[in-house]
Amino acid sequence: MPEAQERRPCPFSTNHGFTLHPAYTELRRQPLTRVRLPHGDDAWLATRHTDVQTALSDPRFSIALGADRDQPRMRDEARVTGGLFSLDPPHHTRLRSIVGRHFSARSMESIRSRVREVANEHLDAIREAGQPTDLVRQFAIPVPTTIICEILGAPPEDHDRFWMWADTIFANDLPGETVRQRVEDFFHHLAGMFQERREHPRDDMLTTLVRACDDEGRITENEMFSLTADILNAGFVTTSHQIANFLATLLCHPEQLELLRNKPDFVPQAVEELLRYVPILSGFSFARYATEDIELGGVTVHAGEPVIAVLGAANRDPAVFPQPDTLLLDRPTAPHLAFGHGPHFCLGAHLARVELQEAIAAVLDRLPGLKLAVPEMDLQWNRGSMINGLARLPVIW
Repeated sequence: MPEAQERRPCPFSTNHGFTLHPAYTELRRQPLTRVRLPHGDDAWLATRHTDVQTALSDPRFSIALGADRDQPRMRDEARVTGGLFSLDPPHHTRLRSIVGRHFSARSMESIRSRVREVANEHLDAIREAGQPTDLVRQFAIPVPTTIICEILGAPPEDHDRFWMWADTIFANDLPGETVRQRVEDFFHHLAGMFQERREHPRDDMLTTLVRACDDEGRITENEMFSLTADILNAGFVTTSHQIANFLATLLCHPEQLELLRNKPDFVPQAVEELLRYVPILSGFSFARYATEDIELGGVTVHAGEPVIAVLGAANRDPAVFPQPDTLLLDRPTAPHLAFGHGPHFCLGAHLARVELQEAIAAVLDRLPGLKLAVPEMDLQWNRGSMINGLARLPVIW
């Protein structure tokens, strides 16, 4: 076993899908380990549930300090700063409060029937077109994309544009110039949308952002653009992939799928277990930099050193979850970290839960006898992305 100060190359080669590399089991038994990512600073890797919680919530760890550092990362291009993912409280809290009401539990429950309606519209089209079908392209992508665009106030013709934008931001294998050009093009498009809202306000989130900038002075113009980009990044891509991931997981665990078919009221609890079990990030959360020397996981993290939290590993910690590598849809509610923890807890968690619950319930109801159209080993997983997701999910019913 390596010493705590030894630098291990990271990420570990791993199969995309429902499993984690066995190295994470090994690392949870050790003090925090130093790792070297393909680009940026060396970092400490937090894999235990308690260490991940601390790194994400202790105010002595700062995400904002990364703006002036060579952040550990998978791609050569450093992430764009200025939005929710690069600020600490109270600046982060100020930005988050601008749109918080749009993503509250009450607001999301109020659109549950609309989510169900959109899901059923796409399932109608799937049934009419016949089988087999690809649930990624025909269902998992368009349902959350439609909902977040309606919340923002984006027209249907922009849906594909928004998906390409978000897909670009999560890509690890695109040339830096391509990323920069797409970002520039998208911000130019956003500028036109904001100007239209200035001239013709509506009851949507884009209008809320314009008012917060122009009338209330609560955010700057740059913050308005960054906040919109952050909402899009987090608002539907991860949910789209998890809809497909969850359905594939259920199809690969027939006994658990049968349990859910026999107890459809069990869907909300099943979604929480699937959130714990299926790792959404193929990479890592943004680095947090220590603002002072901090004892964490049996080592001293010195001021200025970054810590990377591995949410998927924390969600398989046997100290918190008995039989952590087993999918148990009737598992008692446990404190998974799929939505993060602390100030940066996912803004869209309530929306994601509603969409995941309604999507899973609708598919199981409308596509009886659902099964994979290819062997499990032939499922194709995306490569070169921060997101762990399927490229296709071919099914028959």
